[in-house]
Amino acid sequence: MSSNSHSSADAKRTPSFTAALQPDSCVMIGAEQPPDICNFESVLLAIAGHDLRQLLQIVQGAHDLLGLGLRARSELEHLRSGQKALDQLNEQLSQLLIALRMRLHAKEFKLRPVRVEQLLKQACQENDNAAQQKGISLRMVSSNALIMSDSLLLGAALRNLVSNAIRYTQEGGRIVVGCRRRGSGVRIDVYDTGIGISGEQMPKIFEAFTRFDMGRSEGLGIGLFIVRHAVGLLGHRIEVASTPARGSRFSILAPLLR
Repeated sequence: MSSNSHSSADAKRTPSFTAALQPDSCVMIGAEQPPDICNFESVLLAIAGHDLRQLLQIVQGAHDLLGLGLRARSELEHLRSGQKALDQLNEQLSQLLIALRMRLHAKEFKLRPVRVEQLLKQACQENDNAAQQKGISLRMVSSNALIMSDSLLLGAALRNLVSNAIRYTQEGGRIVVGCRRRGSGVRIDVYDTGIGISGEQMPKIFEAFTRFDMGRSEGLGIGLFIVRHAVGLLGHRIEVASTPARGSRFSILAPLLR
């Protein structure tokens, strides 16, 4: 993220952007009971985190070797397609690892004081390259909010929300992240100027393997499913407001530390 991410100018511009988003539809998801955890998931995590990742690294190395030297245009096209497939496979494996780690972490986590700004920074930093590659402006508004939550679960949810916003925002679009007081709690927001969500799609967006745009084949479609699961474990809430062709706001509502 650029060094001017926290500038006062960005903070001043944010309200006009957010105010322009008048939702056609919205939905709120409440907390759910933590799921049971079993040893089988620990084995899956070990396999996905080590064995499968190691195999991916071998395939990536072989692909890089094939790209050395001069190639015909048709060969370069095949190499680009192969690299795209490897990138997507890497992303999908990462999503599965996040989901498994969350399940295992849920067994014994406790709510603790968490600084929202630190997690927002991490979410933006991890997604900054993807935003730059698409020509999307990714900005964060500074905050000193301190909430009761869990860094691993809330961090996973925020990273997925930012990643999801980038995926469904076109080149030249904008994404703004920040938070504001809401009653006795805090509303953590991820705004985007993306394709938006129709009222028909809204009830299904947190289901596994759901995509807003079926023309986009990348990803497993489990990002928002992970978000819902993490927020449910924390006892927080999710709020979504969206207008097709104009953008969306995904928010997590959490208790403010007094």
